Amino acid sequence: MKNTLLLFLLILTTVFSCKQKPTEDKQTEAFENHFTSKNPWPEIRKKRIQELLPSAMERAEVEAWIVICRENNNDPMAIHIGGENAGGTSFYLFYKKGDELNSAVFSSFGEVTALTELGLHDSIISVSRGQDVFKLATDFVKEISPNKIAINTSSSNSTADGLSHSQYQKLTNSFGQEWEEKLISSEALVYEWLSIKLPEEVEILRKAAEITAQWELEAYKTIVPGKTTDAEVADFLNEKIKTYGFEDGWNPEQNPNVNSGPDRGHSHATDKVIMPGDVIQTDFGIKVYGIWVTDIQRFAYVLKEDEEKAPENIQQYWDVAKRGHRIVFENMKPGISGYELDQLQRQWMKENGSLSVPWSTGHPVGYVAHDVGPSIGGGQEGIIPSETALKPLKWYSLMMASTLGKLKAVKKRFPLKKW
Repeated sequence: MKNTLLLFLLILTTVFSCKQKPTEDKQTEAFENHFTSKNPWPEIRKKRIQELLPSAMERAEVEAWIVICRENNNDPMAIHIGGENAGGTSFYLFYKKGDELNSAVFSSFGEVTALTELGLHDSIISVSRGQDVFKLATDFVKEISPNKIAINTSSSNSTADGLSHSQYQKLTNSFGQEWEEKLISSEALVYEWLSIKLPEEVEILRKAAEITAQWELEAYKTIVPGKTTDAEVADFLNEKIKTYGFEDGWNPEQNPNVNSGPDRGHSHATDKVIMPGDVIQTDFGIKVYGIWVTDIQRFAYVLKEDEEKAPENIQQYWDVAKRGHRIVFENMKPGISGYELDQLQRQWMKENGSLSVPWSTGHPVGYVAHDVGPSIGGGQEGIIPSETALKPLKWYSLMMASTLGKLKAVKKRFPLKKW
């Protein structure tokens, strides 16, 4: 049981008493749906391109970026650059011209009007049937002659790995061998761009997280020990998503993941009956406006007949877990790496008798449940910290924590060698 409750320490967890008697009122608690207005994504996307992409390209040290979009099997970055509705193969090019960022799209003639109306790009070049879009685009790139051209190939970041093998072959053949050395992975660029969220995005995510957590607690209140199943708790949450017109935070087959009793890891909810003495873990996420995703876990303990509160050992696990992620919040500041934060929590857990934990302390969330950005991990046994775990946190990575008032002075108990 100790291992079960200490696996996910960064996630804000809640332990409360599931009573033996049925809940008298299972109606939905007071709920304010913040997401009934017009989808703000078109304007936010435009702002992200105009305000955040130029500096991201500068930090990634690239002068041009090519994204190739197409129908049915599109690039993961398509939604971020206006290429989500591509039919025929289209080239999206962002490039530096002096101190300014410019963009050009080479698109099938039937899609030019819609792309122009988006107002995202400086120029839209219509490609007629029979024209070679690869040659048109690469000839254009050769004219502007950038030294480093980012393309979406990556061995470690799936969001930056949208270029297919056949597209890569066509692209390099069109450029010619002398240009291949200028093509680099967009991994650094995608990291620098997507890891930063605008303040209005942070607010959307905060409100979505509040809804997600509230619904999980409401689901727990419907439990009748000895009768309710894990699957029924999941059904309650699925019905919430449908009622309010949201989407699943990830694959609906495993969202939500509800486990009572022994931990089953990431899995679907089963017909196991929730019994007194069980600890319940729920992992649940919603997607709002079709863009922003939450990923929240909550735990509960089911009281036995003779219990008025959770047993001492269960309470201890909760207290240690809660303090563990508070230590991480308190030590978050610009310059510290996710790996160092992960080590702080592992030190605390070890001092309090926790078994070794195979998961990271935390991960980014935003456009997907496990989003691009700094990983708070790397201290697991038998692994080498990833590049994202070793990257320092930047001030904009801490906006969410700052709004919650979590940033405090470094504890003397956990000295850090560098900041």
